[in-house]
Amino acid sequence: MSATPLSQQARAAAPYMEGLNPEQRAAVEALDGPVLVLAGAGTGKTRVLTTRLAHILATGRARPWEILCVTFTNKAAREMKERVGAIIGAAVEGLPWLGTFHAIAAQILRRHAELAGLKSSFTILDTDDQLRLVRQVIQAEGIDEKRWTPRYLAALIDGWKNRGLTPEKLPEDAKWAFADGRGGKLYALYQQRLADLNACDFGDLLLHNITIFQKDAGVLAEYQRKFRYMLVDEYQDTNVAQYLWLRLLAQGTNNLCCVGDDDQSIYGWRGAEVDNILRFERDFPGAQVIRLERNYRSTGHILGAASGLIAANRERLGKTLWTEAEGGEKVQVRGLWDGEAEARFVAQEIESWVSRGRKYRDVAVLVRAAWQMRAFEDRFLMLGLPYKVIGGPRFFERAEIRDAHAYFRLVLSPDDDLAFERVVNTPKRGVGETTVRKLHEAARAAGASLAETARMLVETDEIRGPARAGLKAFLRDIDHWGSLAGSMRHDELAGLVLDESGYTGMWRADKSPQAEGRLDNLKELVRSMGEFDTLEAYLEHVALVSDLDTASDGDEVSLMTLHAAKGLEFPLVFLPGWEETVFPSQRALDDKGAAALEEERRLAYVGLTRARERAMISFTANRMIYGRWQAVIPSRFIDELPPAHAEAKSETGYFSHGGAAGVGEPAAEPYQASYDSPGWRRFQAARAAGRTGDVIDGRAREVSSVAGSGRWKPGDRVFHDKFGYGRVKSAEGSKLTVAFDKAGEKKVIDSFVRETP
Repeated sequence: MSATPLSQQARAAAPYMEGLNPEQRAAVEALDGPVLVLAGAGTGKTRVLTTRLAHILATGRARPWEILCVTFTNKAAREMKERVGAIIGAAVEGLPWLGTFHAIAAQILRRHAELAGLKSSFTILDTDDQLRLVRQVIQAEGIDEKRWTPRYLAALIDGWKNRGLTPEKLPEDAKWAFADGRGGKLYALYQQRLADLNACDFGDLLLHNITIFQKDAGVLAEYQRKFRYMLVDEYQDTNVAQYLWLRLLAQGTNNLCCVGDDDQSIYGWRGAEVDNILRFERDFPGAQVIRLERNYRSTGHILGAASGLIAANRERLGKTLWTEAEGGEKVQVRGLWDGEAEARFVAQEIESWVSRGRKYRDVAVLVRAAWQMRAFEDRFLMLGLPYKVIGGPRFFERAEIRDAHAYFRLVLSPDDDLAFERVVNTPKRGVGETTVRKLHEAARAAGASLAETARMLVETDEIRGPARAGLKAFLRDIDHWGSLAGSMRHDELAGLVLDESGYTGMWRADKSPQAEGRLDNLKELVRSMGEFDTLEAYLEHVALVSDLDTASDGDEVSLMTLHAAKGLEFPLVFLPGWEETVFPSQRALDDKGAAALEEERRLAYVGLTRARERAMISFTANRMIYGRWQAVIPSRFIDELPPAHAEAKSETGYFSHGGAAGVGEPAAEPYQASYDSPGWRRFQAARAAGRTGDVIDGRAREVSSVAGSGRWKPGDRVFHDKFGYGRVKSAEGSKLTVAFDKAGEKKVIDSFVRETP
């Protein structure tokens, strides 16, 4: 093709260049060779990417079908095509290679399917079909699928494919991740079954592409010539397979431009490799690195706090965001008594915001884990405060919560047909659709409930084999739980029901990424039930809450996880739960150590940089974790916020003197701690000495000078405000293990106990 590039003067006059800052313009015009655009949060990276694409077309450097532009979502691809059309003033047609990794890989695979052992008419399996096929493979090999679940193997296979590993390339240690070393064989059998069916799953789209490119130099050369320019969005989120695919294609013209931000790489749990962006200059010698550091979203204080926080990460390329919108309000840090107090505080702040003429839709509450949403949803519904959950269903609408409620309803009313049908075969009890249909037919004929009908049919020959055994066991369990309802605390009974039914065991055996979140939600469910007097009162509350949906015409507070918030922005952002073991999460630290901690810190950075005007961080002194009250300490991320850009202060001016939250003697002066105040410095000194946990409503109470210094020894009698009297079993620094007379054995911080009165 003979291109006629525009002159420098003509480029300068191009209307689409107007409004670009110097760094953005440099990123648009750097068309030759590899380029990494390191685009910080809110620096206009989407505009740069779309303008660069328009500039390539406008200057005649390439025709539409000679440009490969890769995004992570179909929505992003559609928006990019629309933006390019708006920039060049015409409808954009003929951009066949603008799309997601998987969409483009599917196009290539259709053209060369025979090289992957497929026909061009191959089908792409969805998740359900993939799971069904995995189950068939496991069953054919005679493997116990209750111990080695299909969902776990499917997740492993997906992970192997994300790493570009075919069955023959699978490392020996990876094979032992499933069924005592049979993981590799099962993977190979699964791939053969896919080939027999002329099908592939999503992971295969890229994997087959890579295999074809590596085995057939002619096909690879064809695409290297075809793609004169390559543009990649969100490069920090690429996995190994996507990286290998891009590297193979880029070895042609070498005109590869990747846009991303290493500080926003937060998807390691689903295969993203931050190293892909960190080693860009090594992978592509002579690459230009252009930093976009001017932020158009947030105030100076918010950017200063976020930049100070992320500076603690070692594995990063480094950049410093700045803005012309200097000043603004400092990032606010609030300490509260517990999760319910935190929810009250956030709701009050939102109502105050709206009372000043702002909108609910201006506000987002960003949590580390979905289980944290429950307290906020309860509070918002009680107040009639409109909200929406982004990236998932509301807490009480989640499948695992509905299943649990069905079990609890059966404890009170075994004749609840809807509840019975929902969980009679969840987890699997051999009671399939045929058996359930028989139950319905017999129940209608007899005018009886499903449970009553089941009791009759299991004594006849109508139902035999595993179905009969499963129904008998299920009915026996329902009777057993019902007999305990009057003698056990209802929250303890709830935990017993979920355990004895096998429901929690089902999710523990499920090693998919979603299973851990479901277990956390169930734990939060059981914990929240303790706030009600009876099981009946709790279920009535759920029914009322579910009916209190508030119409809002789109003016709603957004409630979501930090992961779901990436790419969004709001004037006011709340960041609750900044405590050790919650954020950073204990699971992340246990699994991957330092690397996971850095990803957690990047997640905190993403949360802060969603805020345009105000960011409010909160932590609590106490959390109910896994059914137990635990004294918790503020997240290490709070320590890393620069004092010049963040402050902590109390709204109430009260200390706690052994009473409930918010009750006690007023302080001599209203406590307004800041990072420069003596109170805050005392708190930091106590935290460094391992004596914190005594942090109430944002106030660092004076901690006894002997706390954590060996004051308590095994055998000492102590008193705790929540757990009552007990005897110290062991002491390790500031942590005590105490056998309480009524609450049982608990781990507590020593500053929370005192000598018996």
